[in-house]
Amino acid sequence: MTAPATNGAGGEERRELTATVLNIQRMSSEDGPGLRTTVFIKGCSLECTWCHNPEAVCAKPQLVWHAERCIGSAHCVRPCPESAITLRQVAPTSSGAGPCSEVVIDHARCTACGECLLRCPSAALEMLGKDWKPEDLFDEVMKDEEYFAGDGGGVTVSGGEPGLRAPFVDAFLARCRTRGIHTAVDTCGMCSPHALRLIATQADLVLYDLKEIDPAKHRAFTGQSNERILANLEELGRMIRDKQVGCDLWIRTPLIPGATATEENVAAIGDYIARELGDLVERWELCSFNNLAADKYRRLGQEWAYETTALLSDSELRGFEAVARRSGVNPDIVVAGGPVRIDCDDETATVE
Repeated sequence: MTAPATNGAGGEERRELTATVLNIQRMSSEDGPGLRTTVFIKGCSLECTWCHNPEAVCAKPQLVWHAERCIGSAHCVRPCPESAITLRQVAPTSSGAGPCSEVVIDHARCTACGECLLRCPSAALEMLGKDWKPEDLFDEVMKDEEYFAGDGGGVTVSGGEPGLRAPFVDAFLARCRTRGIHTAVDTCGMCSPHALRLIATQADLVLYDLKEIDPAKHRAFTGQSNERILANLEELGRMIRDKQVGCDLWIRTPLIPGATATEENVAAIGDYIARELGDLVERWELCSFNNLAADKYRRLGQEWAYETTALLSDSELRGFEAVARRSGVNPDIVVAGGPVRIDCDDETATVE
């Protein structure tokens, strides 16, 4: 996201480099080696049916309502200049606690002006997304340097899709590298080849998603074919081999029940990695589905097709792991993890 500014010397309009950041997640252990600070940029080029971060798909800030914080003051309604906020009466809870109305946000009308936030006495309204300049974002994440610098950690830029804000990511990560901080980019690969090259140049590690190998299924699940994604990945492999970029490469595959979590898909992705990138991929992560995004969808006024989908069982996850290790890749690079359903009593656990 860019904002116009005036060049005082010549009076010409210039563009100030900014991006809308959804969240700065500290002490993360899932976005590269060691403890990391992960920056989530808003805006994505895919619309995955199972998306766990629906608030990152839209590039603009979005207003959401937290029912558990609301005291029912209704102070948020009147100040909205677009009349995008209304109240809907609901039945009181059995305990009588909480408001007897709910806030309804018309996201099509809302301009994210923030007037309602100033009037809400209980912080029940939240704006998802804030504009940052690269230098200011760098100063913010460097507050965590003491935590991630000592154990091989660093900074990861995720999304959304970082490739859609490549100049910003390039400028931000360049500052991190100057400081000697390990840098990583988590990408779905659905961006221009130039954008991928730009962000890979500043990355010590690229985390690259391979969700579904079949183009038609990929389009059905994400809204886009995977042709550009695969072409970009192969070009990235050539750049690494030719030492045009110096990044390591990890592959990530989400295992979604009823979608990507099939033996056929896992075996085919493994075969592809072995043929095209076998000498380059240091780690292939099989990431099991988690079902914790339902509240996010409700706050955005959206339905989630996977709200009632069960977690994979531990035995199912281990089965996919075995398929991956037999697929032709070096079996030592395969790592399976995430929440699972314990076979014996259907409780949940997390497999490391």
